[in-house]
Amino acid sequence: MSLPKKMDSKTANELRSLLFKINITQSRVRIDLDNDTIEVEDDYSIDDILDSAGVLSPEQADELTQEIKKMREDEWN
Repeated sequence: MSLPKKMDSKTANELRSLLFKINITQSRVRIDLDNDTIEVEDDYSIDDILDSAGVLSPEQADELTQEIKKMREDEWN
């Protein structure tokens, strides 16, 4: 479980500027300094989108979620 940390506006603006330089404009990111990666977080979670769609069976939703996770892992490797 992650705990949000508050930062001052100057630091937030400096981070925004650095992220913008590498074409990251999303407002929610997760930075992993151990792996030197930045994970862009979706505005909506996959589960929220699938729940609201309501057209997929639970098995199809699980299959789609696993495929999306695999694609994201491939992007980072």
